[in-house]
Amino acid sequence: MTFAVGPRAATAGHRVIEHDRLDSTNSEALRLLRAGEHGPVWIVTHEQTAGRGRRGREWISSPGNLAVSLLLTETVTPAVAATLGFVASLAVCETCETLAPGVAFAVKWPNDVLANGSKVAGILLESEIQGDALAVVAGVGVNLASAPDAMTFPATSILKLGHNISPEAAFARLSDCFVRMIEIWKRGQGFSEIRGLWLDRAKGVGKAISIRIGNRVQDGIFETLDEQGRLVLRMADGRLDMVSAGDVYFGQAASAGARV
Repeated sequence: MTFAVGPRAATAGHRVIEHDRLDSTNSEALRLLRAGEHGPVWIVTHEQTAGRGRRGREWISSPGNLAVSLLLTETVTPAVAATLGFVASLAVCETCETLAPGVAFAVKWPNDVLANGSKVAGILLESEIQGDALAVVAGVGVNLASAPDAMTFPATSILKLGHNISPEAAFARLSDCFVRMIEIWKRGQGFSEIRGLWLDRAKGVGKAISIRIGNRVQDGIFETLDEQGRLVLRMADGRLDMVSAGDVYFGQAASAGARV
């Protein structure tokens, strides 16, 4: 089978470039950008050998999993472009809900997707200024057939949860879900609606969490998201702390894990 965008994505002018093997779909999207490509175009590969996750981590993507990046050029500020991470995680979550009914999917701040409490997908945003516009690459990795071991947060796959979904089918659905969420987002003008949709699917809201921020760990209650997409953490003394980046661990037991 070959990869093709869904009908909604095709109507929106999205294209796809398919590879058998790549170092990283994000890296290839950035190479295309620097060669004059502006998108919207999807880069997809059957095998990714040097994928990247957040904070420079390795993202392992074996054959049978989905590794894809979307290159977009938007006339928005970097701060607004950063909210596309919530657009992407909602699109991935909606895709998974459609293709794997009966599994409890949720989003995890800032841009992971969980299945029955374990990580099933991750998103990496990268951007570069292009004249008066901002080029954004949204990389998505979904564990369809297999999940890596020895992760700091438990991981799973769609297959392990009882659903055999091909990368081609998942991609077609994802491309349509992504376009739907972009249309709601409206270059940031619709982020309040995206924020609401994200909070409806978010794990841990109103509960105790720990956040590793560099070498520091902060404990508190996950209150909400603010209008910039920052996590609002209620401290023990009632003070609110706005967190822009970090790794979230859930519950009291997670505090020890966050400090490893």
